[in-house]
Amino acid sequence: MATHRSAEKKDRQDKKRNLRNTAIKSNVKTRIKTVLAATENKDSEKAKSALATAIPAIDKAAAKGVIHKNTASRRISRLTRRVNSLISSKS
Repeated sequence: MATHRSAEKKDRQDKKRNLRNTAIKSNVKTRIKTVLAATENKDSEKAKSALATAIPAIDKAAAKGVIHKNTASRRISRLTRRVNSLISSKS
């Protein structure tokens, strides 16, 4: 347990940030799963709309430092490729 005032404050900050980061990560994972489920079901319209909500969530997580910016780019790229391949195979 922290005994100095500065250490106590740091502990409070860490707990607050941990809650925020956990919530943001959970939101990103949920949105990614929605895109993946839509592509598995071959539903191109649902996949497009899910991707449109997933990309801003991933970007926001990267902007807040919850995930690294390169990780965010990689995830967006892979999801976009998956949705685009679904759309091109439908045509």
